[in-house]
Amino acid sequence: MSKRATLAVLLPTLALSVMGCSGEDGGKDDGGGADPAERLSAARTVLDDAASIELDLATKALPSGITGLLDAKGTGTHAPAFDGAVTVSLKGVPVKADVISVDGTVYAKTGFAPDFLPLDPASIGAPDPAALMTADGGISALLEETDDLKDDGESRDGRDVLTTITGTISGEDVRALIPTAQADATFDATYRLTDDDVLRDVTLDGLFYDSDEAVVYTIAVTASDDDVEITAP
Repeated sequence: MSKRATLAVLLPTLALSVMGCSGEDGGKDDGGGADPAERLSAARTVLDDAASIELDLATKALPSGITGLLDAKGTGTHAPAFDGAVTVSLKGVPVKADVISVDGTVYAKTGFAPDFLPLDPASIGAPDPAALMTADGGISALLEETDDLKDDGESRDGRDVLTTITGTISGEDVRALIPTAQADATFDATYRLTDDDVLRDVTLDGLFYDSDEAVVYTIAVTASDDDVEITAP
């Protein structure tokens, strides 16, 4: 076969190969992966099916003079119930307490009192930590109440590669989680998911208190199959 004939055969094949490669790359660049809403829905299912959830919620700072929640760390169930510790800022003064929330009642024990005593969390600008665990209105519900979803790509967290998904949530939906959030505000949400669509953490940025200064809360969660029994003190 002549060189000219050989080229006539090879060139169309080469062109098809290049077009095929371009199509694959274009699919990836155009967001050819799983839909962000579907991934968040799958992540919600993992949380809702968990027997218990380890929670670590924190903010670096609150607006000056605000009474509110600085951090909460512990174990919760869908009862809903929670057993852990929280730190609240009482007009700038941090106060730590052991907290148990069960059957709709929050009990707190601080360094000022030797026993657990009933507490209205709204009086210190904090949510009932057990409310964070409910399937209807808790952390998991936020995943399907988020609008304007966008896949922001991957990043490394230690050995893990996580996908970041961003969006916005209405203040009314955030209030179900943290009641002091401004109802007419819009909150920015950033979720980080594993390849298996397991939620690593969510960051919420917005007007959580009666202040024009935004607050950023990061909520890390770990779903577990371990059954945990939480009872009133």
